Amino acid sequence: MRILVHISFLLTFFILAEGYAQNIQGVATYKTQRKVEIELDSTQMNDDMRNQIMSMLKKQFEREYTLEFTEEESLYKQVEELDAGPAMGAGVQVVVAGSGDSDILYNNLKEQRFANMNEMFGKMFLIKDSITTRDWQMEKETKNIGDYTCFKATYTYERDEMRMRSSSDDETEEEPKKETITVTAWYTPQIPVSSGPAEFNGLPGLILEVSDGELSILCSKVVINPKNGVKIKEPNNGKVVTQEKYDEILEKKMKEMDEQFQSDGRRNDGNSIEIRIGG
Repeated sequence: MRILVHISFLLTFFILAEGYAQNIQGVATYKTQRKVEIELDSTQMNDDMRNQIMSMLKKQFEREYTLEFTEEESLYKQVEELDAGPAMGAGVQVVVAGSGDSDILYNNLKEQRFANMNEMFGKMFLIKDSITTRDWQMEKETKNIGDYTCFKATYTYERDEMRMRSSSDDETEEEPKKETITVTAWYTPQIPVSSGPAEFNGLPGLILEVSDGELSILCSKVVINPKNGVKIKEPNNGKVVTQEKYDEILEKKMKEMDEQFQSDGRRNDGNSIEIRIGG
């Protein structure tokens, strides 16, 4: 009799847990920060300009986002800010490419696809493609984030190093150096959805924190089953392209800007500086 009761209890528990996961929805707020360590040539700028550039770079990556999520879908978007940050002086060009920040990123976890409405140099694109499957390695470490117990997961990949150059540099195009990056995520099974901030997902619980050593995304607030519910709408504006096509367009645009940068540098007696992050 005890065995039957015990089995019945377990079945009831799993049925309730499954029902909870299917009905769960919420809104999470995240804040991003990026550690920027770039050596700026003191012969090309004074201390005020150097501080201004570093302040702008820091501002570029200190943003706030919201993630609306259900068991099957999520919508990640930046919280609008009125302050556009400090303006740069003449001869300074800051280009951020491949930063991972999206205007609106929709993920359909059930169908394993995404739609990313993203503006590039004044033109709106709608990137539609399959969600990238990552080889997450589950770790034993745990820690608390707010009221939630979180578990650690990691994966590695290669990317281009950050770089800075001036117009006085050798104009020979160099192949970007690659570096191996370890991404560390902290997820909580207490919120049984596979969503997370930006492009990070695929773990057995909501990702509350993720870092690659330079970029950090940390959840500051979670509201489960809000009073007015969560209504996720897939973005539909912009020129539809695949991720590969979008990357090709971005690379072409960046080369055009490189050429313009070199031209501006020559007209300004070589006093122009370009900082490119992520490309």
